[in-house]
Amino acid sequence: MKVGYHIFLLLSACFFSQPLLAQQRFAVSGYVRDSTSGESLMGASIGIKGTSSGVQSNTYGFYAITLAPGTYTLVFSFIGYEAQEKTIEVGKAPLSLSASLVPRSFQAREIVVTEKRKDENVKNTEMGKVELAAEQMKKLPALMGEVDPLKAIQLMPGVQAAGEGNAGFYVRGGAPDQNLILLDEAPVYNTGHLFGFFSIFNADAIRDITLTKGGMPANYGGRLSSVLDVVMKDGNNQVFQVEGGIGAIASRLSIQGPLVKDKASFIISGRRTYADLLAKPFVKKTSAFYGSGYHFHDINAKVNYRFSDKDRLFLSGYLGRDVFRYRNSGRSFETHIPWGNNTATLRWNHVFSKKLFANTSLIYNDYKFQFSAVQQTFRIHLNSGIRDYNGKLDFDYFINFKHHLKFGGNYIYHRFTPSSVSGSQDTTTFRPDNGFRKYAHEAALYIQDDWEISPQLKVNLGLRYSGFRQIGPYTRYIRDGDGNKTDSVTYGRGQEVRSYGGFEPRIIVRYAWNNEHSVKASVTRNNQFIHLVTNAGSTLPTDIWVPSTLNVKPQFSWQYAVGYYRNFKENAWEASAEAYYKDLQNQIEYRSGYTPSLNDPEEEFVFGRGYAYGLELFLRKIKGKFTGWVGYTLAWTWRQFPDLNGGKRFPAKYDRRHDLAVVAMYDLSPRWSFSGVFIFGSGNTTTLPEKFYFVEGVLMQEYGELNGYRMKPYHRLDLSAIYTPRKKKPGQKFTGSWAFSIYNTYSRLNPYFIYFDQTGAVLNGDLEIKAKQVSLFPIIPAVTWNFKF
Repeated sequence: MKVGYHIFLLLSACFFSQPLLAQQRFAVSGYVRDSTSGESLMGASIGIKGTSSGVQSNTYGFYAITLAPGTYTLVFSFIGYEAQEKTIEVGKAPLSLSASLVPRSFQAREIVVTEKRKDENVKNTEMGKVELAAEQMKKLPALMGEVDPLKAIQLMPGVQAAGEGNAGFYVRGGAPDQNLILLDEAPVYNTGHLFGFFSIFNADAIRDITLTKGGMPANYGGRLSSVLDVVMKDGNNQVFQVEGGIGAIASRLSIQGPLVKDKASFIISGRRTYADLLAKPFVKKTSAFYGSGYHFHDINAKVNYRFSDKDRLFLSGYLGRDVFRYRNSGRSFETHIPWGNNTATLRWNHVFSKKLFANTSLIYNDYKFQFSAVQQTFRIHLNSGIRDYNGKLDFDYFINFKHHLKFGGNYIYHRFTPSSVSGSQDTTTFRPDNGFRKYAHEAALYIQDDWEISPQLKVNLGLRYSGFRQIGPYTRYIRDGDGNKTDSVTYGRGQEVRSYGGFEPRIIVRYAWNNEHSVKASVTRNNQFIHLVTNAGSTLPTDIWVPSTLNVKPQFSWQYAVGYYRNFKENAWEASAEAYYKDLQNQIEYRSGYTPSLNDPEEEFVFGRGYAYGLELFLRKIKGKFTGWVGYTLAWTWRQFPDLNGGKRFPAKYDRRHDLAVVAMYDLSPRWSFSGVFIFGSGNTTTLPEKFYFVEGVLMQEYGELNGYRMKPYHRLDLSAIYTPRKKKPGQKFTGSWAFSIYNTYSRLNPYFIYFDQTGAVLNGDLEIKAKQVSLFPIIPAVTWNFKF
């Protein structure tokens, strides 16, 4: 509390003292945009020619600088675009100055990961931050030809894949629910299609994707490990454009264009798998499996209107569904499993003055999972989900070159449905009171100052206060030692059940010797009030989102990190080394031996702590025909629960000692470009039986320590080539390209899970029990045709 109080005083002093220091200075502000599409350029650099001073545009392309009277030449730059200079006279009043940058003709020859200026990684106060543009992701090899932003993120140090081909990821020893994933500011609670093998993000609809895994800025909260901020394209406000692709498992189509040129635009992008449609004609109606199938589809849509340089309105949405059906008429069995996300975001940008920019957002998101099964006259239905109503207000105050202040707050109304089961048998209906629906308010306020104390020393000071309150209607049951209900306490609608809250200080310090060397250190505290609880031992849909309640306390963490950053060869190469330590409290798991029941799921939880530490090394080449990077992570991730593993610490299931990714891209000519990815990782941990024995003729097994066995190492090589034919006629608008990819080139059979197979019989004396490995993907070639006009 004392630390947070002192930080608040320091930030307040910085904020209120600046108007006195800024006398006789005038603001210059505006937007930086793409001249061909009108898209805002986030992170563009605006500098004063002949000096090292400069600022960057925010998420919406807005910038502001404060200058003394005089003549200046501003330089607007952004990687992949031609730099632009504008001379201005600063004197009697604030000025508006926007810039439209022209893309370079051959920008594909300079493939980079970040979109900051060339030495920004050394100069800024950001730690553990990775940015990718959609066009860069499309260069990488893809599973079955489907470009996936989340798989591209997994190639960075400190980020681990959840499993073979899986779009889920773990960051610095954190669980999957400890990643805040935003799509146009709307939280996304399930990012997977095809049971997690592909993500919900369609690269054609995405403009930028940013992952922050180190010092989390104060404007983000609610999670312990990272923030993945995905920004959709605004839509081309100059010309109509159509692009898409036909791939091995899915096809996609995007349409964008102006509603009012230079003022309003739209984009709509759709994608669908068609394996079910292709297979249907080959399955006879007399087949026992007729009617079985799987597909996913998603739609991204966005529209925006620029009323003036002071006001702009955005409306965006996402709708995605997975649908799995299995039918076996021979056994009179049928199951239906649909799940998916809906999000909607309404945003208003307003410029109050040349220094003050505001963004107001109203956000809705809904995630649902349903499971239905029928066998003869027996029916069962299960569903779970979470729905949010969210309001946000964020301010950017550009005091001067040395101070960029951010402050604001947000409020979320949560509705949780952890589990709901109903069923019937003949004419008997089974509908127990087991919905356990829960409601909660979550709110936060924050303030943050990015402050350059001197050319060498820069700090980012932030303070966030977050609070959470569970409210009624809610019924808490009191049970005896046998689990029978003996009493209950009922809370009315809106009545407080339990509340939590706390300060979250964020401190990042950067010390730079020059434009090529810097050292950074950060200390951050994070609170998390909602949790995803996973039962790895069950094949039923028991991964559920639950809030903090009387019985479930919030998670919180402290993360400490230090890093060294170095550029060399005229910024053609970037290198960094970051070490971190993370202390995690109030971690949640299911109790040992848990199986799904009709009880409130929170009655089955156990609680403990975790800690993770490691070293991340990163080397990247960003200039020339040959580009790429090497990322390596050495890490340890531990958990310790009094009620698990005899109270002894154990490695988390996502503990991975070594993790290596090598990415190479080469532009041979305007027609051909090549890329390759090699991945190596220590095997995943798992729990296996150590002893088998018989009790009254029944085979029994005794398990070893929790996650005490590590599977074989994981490694594979992916290759891709993109061929772009020459245009047939000058000025031809239609362009196409072929993307050839090979996943798992040398067909490595990587372990997915291990099971034990029993052959023979005890009575015959030939009983054998052998461990067998299951692997998912051998070598998989794919071809995708992409087009644009």
